[in-house]
Amino acid sequence: MSNNIYGIDFGTCNFKVFSKSSGKVISEKNTIAIINKTQIYAYGDDAYAMYEKAPESINVTFPVSTGVIADYNFLQTMIFDYIEKKLKGRVKNAEFLVAVPTDITDVEKRAFFELFYKSKFRPKNVMLCEKPLADAVGLGIDVNQPTGVMVVDMGADTIEISVISLGGLVLSDLMHFGSNRLDESIISYIRREFNLVIGKKTAKALKEELGSGLPGRQETMTVVGLDVVSGLPVEREITAEVVYEAIRANLESICSSIKLILEKTPPELARDIIYAGIYITGGGSKIKDLDQLFTQITNIKVNTCENPEESAVRGLSKIATDSKYKRIPFSMKNTTLK
Repeated sequence: MSNNIYGIDFGTCNFKVFSKSSGKVISEKNTIAIINKTQIYAYGDDAYAMYEKAPESINVTFPVSTGVIADYNFLQTMIFDYIEKKLKGRVKNAEFLVAVPTDITDVEKRAFFELFYKSKFRPKNVMLCEKPLADAVGLGIDVNQPTGVMVVDMGADTIEISVISLGGLVLSDLMHFGSNRLDESIISYIRREFNLVIGKKTAKALKEELGSGLPGRQETMTVVGLDVVSGLPVEREITAEVVYEAIRANLESICSSIKLILEKTPPELARDIIYAGIYITGGGSKIKDLDQLFTQITNIKVNTCENPEESAVRGLSKIATDSKYKRIPFSMKNTTLK
């Protein structure tokens, strides 16, 4: 088996790459800074550092939005340049395994396929893998077993709730909002309650430092924003309770969707889920006490993991190297779209 294999998980916030030759998983911000509308000025972590700080001549953009490709050409340029220059990998005649959301159209899935298959580097093979299956494998679950498993993947722009059995998806629901919506809710709430305008990076920091699935946290954080009345920058201390109130409605929507999937789950699979618990993954799952909130709502234990944002790409690494998962990936090479 070739060592020139790459597993790639494109997220709205980060993209993660597994290289079989090195055995490493590397994560980078999925961000591109464009100058003169046609030229990549920077990408990855360097471009994200410019977000909300760049002049008008530099446009900082996210090439993946709500689980689908928003900027095909720049994303293609970035990923191959990243593999060649930063990973020092060989892309010509390489094999690629790409994680894709389940509930996107065949046209949108084909865009991920052609991003590699139709590139100038002539890859040896391009396969797609449904992201919930990659997540489950990355969490150490043998998805080939006749056992029901529920996985909740909380991304930046999407939340995918899936029930898996026998190497396939029994049920899946893709919610077109994620951690970024929580950031927007924090921005709106603080503006409404304190007449203070903060940026998206500051809101993200508040969510990560003070966010919680349950009330009761006592921590505080000092932020800088613009006072709506004076228009001048000011400092203000924000409490964890403020952040909880800002995101509470969003968390309730997620809970409702999880309950809806559980209600649709066949009884025998529901029995398995009760015994094994619900698995939560993705960067958004790192919010404190989120597992306890889901347990309160469903009366089912919730399993968390280390580095949840990397579970899908780690699953891709196992799928690419373990023959027992060979029937999970699929190709769109001979697929005719209607």
